[in-house]
Order: sequence, then structure tokens, then C-alpha cells
Amino acid sequence: MATQIEYFGIRHHGPGSSRRLLEALETLAPAKVLIEGPADLSDLIPLLAQPGLRTPVAMLAYPKDAPDEAIFYPFAEYSPEYQAALWALRQHVPVHFIDLPVALRLAEADEAEEPTEDVADEQQRQIERDPIGVLAGLAGYDDGESWWQHVIEENPEPGPIFAAVADAMGALRAEASAPSQIEAAREAHMRLDIAKHAKDADGPVAVICGAWHVPALKAKHTAKDDRALLRGAKKRKICATFTPWTAPRLTRASGYGAGVAAPGWNLHLWQTDAGTQATKWIARIARALRAGGHVVSTASLIETERLALSLAALRGRPTPGFDDLREAAIACMCFGNPVQWQTIAAELLIGSDVGAIPDDVPLAPLLEDLQRQQKQARLKPEALERELSLDLRSESGLFRSTLLHRLNALEVPWGQLQDPGRSRGTFRERWVLRWQPEFAVQLVENLVYGATILQAASGRIAEKIKGTSHLGALSDLVFLALTADLKDATAAGIAQLEQRAVQTSDCQEMLSALPALADVLRYGKARTIDTGQLGALFERIALQGAISLEHAARNLDQEAAEAMRQVIRAADRAMRLLGQADLAEAWRQALGTVAHDARATRLISGQAARLLYEADEMSSDDAVALLARMLSPGTSIADAAGFFEGFLEGAGSRLIHDKALRDCVSDWLMGLEEEPFVEHLPLFRRVFSGMDAMERQRLMDAVLGQSSGETNITEAPDAGEIWPDHLAQIARLLKGHVNG
Repeated sequence: MATQIEYFGIRHHGPGSSRRLLEALETLAPAKVLIEGPADLSDLIPLLAQPGLRTPVAMLAYPKDAPDEAIFYPFAEYSPEYQAALWALRQHVPVHFIDLPVALRLAEADEAEEPTEDVADEQQRQIERDPIGVLAGLAGYDDGESWWQHVIEENPEPGPIFAAVADAMGALRAEASAPSQIEAAREAHMRLDIAKHAKDADGPVAVICGAWHVPALKAKHTAKDDRALLRGAKKRKICATFTPWTAPRLTRASGYGAGVAAPGWNLHLWQTDAGTQATKWIARIARALRAGGHVVSTASLIETERLALSLAALRGRPTPGFDDLREAAIACMCFGNPVQWQTIAAELLIGSDVGAIPDDVPLAPLLEDLQRQQKQARLKPEALERELSLDLRSESGLFRSTLLHRLNALEVPWGQLQDPGRSRGTFRERWVLRWQPEFAVQLVENLVYGATILQAASGRIAEKIKGTSHLGALSDLVFLALTADLKDATAAGIAQLEQRAVQTSDCQEMLSALPALADVLRYGKARTIDTGQLGALFERIALQGAISLEHAARNLDQEAAEAMRQVIRAADRAMRLLGQADLAEAWRQALGTVAHDARATRLISGQAARLLYEADEMSSDDAVALLARMLSPGTSIADAAGFFEGFLEGAGSRLIHDKALRDCVSDWLMGLEEEPFVEHLPLFRRVFSGMDAMERQRLMDAVLGQSSGETNITEAPDAGEIWPDHLAQIARLLKGHVNG
């Protein structure tokens, strides 16, 4: 007698599917459970029931010779595949994956045909991407999750549900284009595996798969035709294990190509009884709003639930769905302000859950490499913050620093570098370490770049360099590659820098590249970096930038002028950091030209004059004369204010000590009419905002004549002869104090 085979078409990561599936399994009591999943990963299924495993987790599989081709198959607590596997393991029922093995799937992907442009129209592609969403749209729903929740989970007649879904999918597939080569091979493999397992089953067989596949699995196909679809594929040796996953990453399609838009909402549906889902979700919204400092009254919660129930009734739904609850919450708890809802939406809809795997489960290669290096560096991952001071002159300090920089290159911020700009000038670095569980997931995702920390960091930075054409961004990436000791990525970055430097004539872009290059050239000795090639590149870019500065400073709007000012300020620090005489002279001439250029944007010319003044390349008298000319009555108020801001913002304290400069500014301010003065008041506040209370008081005293801000001490005529005796006496007193 033929074995009874029951097909349960589910939605991947669907809590409604999970509930109904468990009910169906209890009723059917199958002798075997077959699940859509890579057949060669069936040995991992028993690990799902281990006490140390906590969802979300993901099966990880990758070719042994190419870890960068890794594929992830995530499971949430509410995933039907996960719940079906747990049910089978607890009932001691044989359970197997039946989908195309990873070894074959990767081979098929390598040999897949390039799709033609007219494979399917947009409607057909939409059917293939989200068939449940299409059904939901036809039923008048905004999203597939709400439709599935109402139709599947809360339907009073559970019997025909899976059969009805199969019929609906059959109708959709009739309108869709033919499956791709890989999809056809997957379904052929599942049919062959179902037939194989059904032969030796002692009772009914339950097949759990994506609802889209049910019509194809039930359709009549000969084994010969199915084997023909799989013939010729070369198997690749693979490695497989489990890895922790996170709720935000459940939104990404992976493995069987399914993601979920709102993992937090799905978890709420799974963990809450149907009769209290709306009430408890509203309570969660209120809790999140109150935690954010918003006032939410009990009455508004009651009104929210009433409104949600009314909306559901108007839309013909048995209970409020997510969209009903969202609209009611915005109206009653957020005072109609959707922006307030957005402040808590990510926390509620996505969440921050992080999974865990048992200690005895084999790790992914990047995690294994990290554990080896952690032991070698004697750094233990801890959840609490821990400060770490490193001396780069020691072998252990340099090794630890390199490891932390490489992890940051992989966007795994186990260590946060404190005062990075200050520490570059020394042989010391100060870090704050704090390990978070999701770092393991972030690290595993970098398998696409390599199997070791070094390979992955180098591959990731090299990819960024390849996709970057801006000199400033390129120089930052080169600096990161150098500090992380990524030689291949560094070479690629320098080559890209040289190529881009030849191509560009954009002054702002060239100047933006100088700070990172200067840091490498000035502080490279802490890491024994060969900077010869970069030195010549820095000189060429700096000279090109200085030559083009005059024309780049003209006719800029407010936003562009502010961006250029920041770039000029940073480039000036880079020039002074290296202290090369020829470059410094070229830069001073460029700044001087801009400072006196009548066509230059006044914010930029003011900044140029200030940099010359601070570097003592412009005397106080010349600065006052230039400022007086730029603030003269013949200059428009807008231009005068721009020069004033560029020259004095962040340097207001200089007015305390330079009386001529102070008088010039005071005369201009006193001469302004009331309307322009009020208009530019925010500018004046910004200019003086860098001064502390004591500096402001001293400036006020100087302006009001209560204190000149200058010393009244005069030098004695015979000071040169008297001072040595005074110094010797002071030295004897200090020496006696120390000895005492």
C-alpha cells in the first residue's frame, strides 16, 4: 500500500505557520518528518534540541576550499522548520532535510545560466519573490504577515488550511514564469528524496516546505526526468556548523531566500495567546514610549485598543493586525505624530535578540581564528568594559593593537580606540574593550572575504578601496590598512590613490586626502611602516591642492563654503604636522592669495587669513588692516559677516590680548544697524561659543576698559645682570625644600 504523504506549505519564519503545523503534526503523528533544508546538513538537526542553543541561530555551510562562498540558513524561535525539527526530536521521530545539498547547490550556482532580459514581466517576478504578499494584496491587505496571521492562524477551521494554501499557490504558479535552473533542481531533489524516504516509512510522512513549492512537489514527475536535472553537477566538499544570529539579520533573505520584515512582531505573535495579542502589543508600545520620555496615559491605551478594534472591524478582519495597531497607536498615543512612532518602531518591530550555540559545537573558521589570536594575545572577551593600554614598541602590544584594528576593519568593534588623534603621535594606544554576542555573527558574515582575520580584513578593505574613487576616503582606507598591517590592501590603496591623484583636479578632494596621509608619514615609525612611496604622493597632492586653491575658493554657496573651510583647516594641520619647508611655502602663498582675493568667498578668505595669523605668517598690524578692510562700510553685511566668521570662529580668545584687533571688531559691531545685528546674532554667538566663562569675563573687562588684558609689569634696566643671582637663590631654596 502506498505511503501516505502529507504536504504542509508554510511561510518561512511564520509564527502562524508554526502553530498550525504543530497542530497538524500532533493529528497526523507521522513516522517521518521531512523538512526543506540542505540534505547534506541533516546531521546538524539534533543540535537544535541541545540545551545550550538559543535562537536566533543559523546553519552555516561553505566550500572547504572557499569559505567566502558561505551560505546561511537562519532559524527563529517561531520558524516552522525549527519547531517541526524540535517536535520530531522530542517524539523520537526520524527527521531529515530534503532540499538540494549545499555541495550541489554551490556547484549549480557556479554553472547557472545568465538570465535573459525577458524572462518574466514585473508581475511574474513579484509572484516569485513574495507569493504570500500577492495573495494578501488580492485580499486587501497591506502585508503578507497580517494576511497570513488572520487567514491561517485564526481561521476557525484548521483542517483544510494547508490544502487551500496549496491550491492558491498552484494558481499563482500557473501565472508565473518557469522556475530557474537552480529552483528546478531543488524541487527535483526534494521529489526524489521524498520518494526515497517514503519507501521505508512505517507510517505517514510529513513534508514541510515553503508553500510555493507544494504544487511542484505534488505534481507528477518521473524519477528519470528529475535525475536528469541533477546530472552533471559536481559536488564540492563543504564544512557546516551553527552560528549565532541576530533579530535584525532575520530581515535579510538567506539560504532559502526568505527574510521577515518585523522579527519583533513575529516573536510577539508566537509567544502571546491570540486573545491577548493586541492588548499586550499596545502595552509594549506604551512601555517603549515611556522609556523614551514620552507621556502615555492609561486612558490613551484604552482608546488605542478601541480604535484598533474598530479599524479591524471596518476592514473585515477578525482581530486587529499590525497595521491597525500602528495606526491606532499613532493617533492615540503619539498624538497623531508618526515621527514619535518612528523613534520606537525599530525596537518594537525588529528587536535586538542575539542567539547562542552550545560550547561543543564546531565554530566557523573566522571564530576559530579569533579564539586562537585571543589566546595568543591573552585577551579574554568580556561583556563588561575594560580599559587596555598598549605600548606599540613591545611585540605583545603591537600584536594586540593589530588584532583590534583588523577587527575594526571588519566592523567588529570589540575595542574602541580612545583619543585616536592624540595617540597617533606616541607609541601608546588606549582602548576600551567590550565583547557583545552579536560580534560573533558580524564576524561570521565576513567569511565572504576570507577564512582568517587577516584574509577577511584585507579582503574587505580591498573591496572598499576598489569601490572608492574619492581621494579623502581612499587615504582614510590606506591609513586603516596600514595600522591593521594589511599589506595587500595597502598596496591596492596606494595604487588607487596614485591613479586617482592623476585623474582629479578637484581641490577639495585633493586637500581631503592630506590628513590621513600626513598621519601615516608622521607617525608611521610606531609601526615600522615603509612610507617612501606615500611621501612623494603626499607632496604631489599637496602641491596640486595649493595651486588650485585660489580658484576653488570662489563663488561657493554656504554649504560648499563650510565644507571647503573644514577641508582647508584639516589640510593646514597636515602641512604643519610634516613641516616640509617647500610645501609650507607653497601652502602659505596659496593661503595669502585667497586671503586677499576680492573674488574669494569671504568665509574661506577669512579662514585663510586666520591660519596665516595663527602661524605668525601675518603680523598683527597686517591682520588688523585686512580685517578693517573686510569690515569696512563699503563691504556688504553678508560678506563682512562671512569674513568675520572665518577669521574669528574658534579663536575669539585672541581678542583678549590683541587690542588693535579687538577695537576693529568692536567698531564694526557697534556700527551695525539693529536689523542686520539681530540677523547675524547666531553667527556672533557661534564665534564666541568656544570661550569659557573666565575668557568671556576677561574679554568684557577689556572691552569696557576695566582691564586692558595686558600686563603692567615692566622690565628693570639692569634685569640681565640681576637675574642670574636671583635664579641661583631660587634654586637653593627649592633644593633645600626638596631635601627637607
